[in-house]
Amino acid sequence: MINRRKSLQLLASGFGSALGGSFFPGISQAASLGSSGGPKRVIFFMQNQGFDPKTCIPSGMKNSGSLAKAVLPEPIKALEPFKERLHIINGLHGIHTSPSHSAFFGALGGYRGSDGVPPSGPTIDYELSKVLPETLLPHLCIGMDSLENMKGKPTVANLSARGAGRPIFMHSNPNHLYQMLYGGISQGDIRSHHEARSGMLDRIEELAAAKGQSLPGADAQRYGEFVQGFDDINGLRERLGGVSDHLRNFAPKVDEAYTRPEFETDWHDRLLDLGVSALKSGITNVLTIGSGRGEIFGSWKGLGVEKQGHNLGHMPQPDNPIWVKIRQYNSRMLVKLMEELESVPEGSGTMMDNTLIVYTSNNADKQHTNGGNWPVMLLGNCGGAFKTGCFTQVEGRRPINALYTSILRASGVEVDRFNMTEKMAAKFDSGSGPLREVLA
Repeated sequence: MINRRKSLQLLASGFGSALGGSFFPGISQAASLGSSGGPKRVIFFMQNQGFDPKTCIPSGMKNSGSLAKAVLPEPIKALEPFKERLHIINGLHGIHTSPSHSAFFGALGGYRGSDGVPPSGPTIDYELSKVLPETLLPHLCIGMDSLENMKGKPTVANLSARGAGRPIFMHSNPNHLYQMLYGGISQGDIRSHHEARSGMLDRIEELAAAKGQSLPGADAQRYGEFVQGFDDINGLRERLGGVSDHLRNFAPKVDEAYTRPEFETDWHDRLLDLGVSALKSGITNVLTIGSGRGEIFGSWKGLGVEKQGHNLGHMPQPDNPIWVKIRQYNSRMLVKLMEELESVPEGSGTMMDNTLIVYTSNNADKQHTNGGNWPVMLLGNCGGAFKTGCFTQVEGRRPINALYTSILRASGVEVDRFNMTEKMAAKFDSGSGPLREVLA
């Protein structure tokens, strides 16, 4: 097994010395945290079309309590061996996000979001990327959809944002994402495509920057954000090239499913592999997975599900064989995430000991919803910060913002509210601060 603490120390020393030791302090910080448990990291897994509580709450369990003797429902049966790391939460709400069909950016932002509505502030995943130990790629977003959609729109922005009007793109074509992360250490066609794409992006940034100088002030500012996007991509490529020897230990094997997928799930699985590799290598500490990419579409023909898209949201989820298959597939992905992170030593334990996985929907409990109930599953305790092995029925009127406040608190940020003014809280939040029921 790879000793991640040693890998991160080598990564920090090599990269830091190449840049004068001041450009990348966060990796050094991550390495220094290893002996006391390692750097914390958070994964968000957002399934579209809603998350019906009956597909995750054990039968007959109405009050908060231990999961030790409970039997998990069939859709999440794969998590049965991991019950001691599971926390099922019911009773949060997101009425203020207008989640019918999807809350889009509002699902992770805790504010109003709808189709075509730009983000009004940063989302929790981006905020965490700023406060967790710094990495080469602070935040990675991957989006899973039908093959047609992933090929036609390899990047979309529906769930994550840096701030008001500043969406973050999800990567949906695993070939493009592989080239971005590992193209510099690859051979053959992948290396050739990486070099050609890199040269093109360098030229586009140069031309775009020159063009922007002739624009009026307001337009120049907007255009500057466009130019900054290319600068970010090119800068990441150069930084990854500087740690190529380290990355060779983690790059997934490229197979035919990358270039000739039979089903969309072939690409879903490869995207997950790339997300796992980014976490294990230390490239990122925050991963957001959008199954359905935050919209009302999505396809799972590889599971034998012929129906796709919007119609899936019009079906009841409990005891529905189609949704049982989709939720079981998600559960297997969650298991893979845990097992992969568990396989990597970190400090006195493993990477999973310092990780929190948040599984929910950008649609609250169902497609056509008012957001009155927003079920969530947590896996892992993020270095001992969260209670596990239990079910919590939230008392009072607490919004999803309170959960995000809890995650920020667990990450060392002293904050009482996330993206919610006192005026909004008076209407939508019966409490203040984090969810005491979930913090250890």
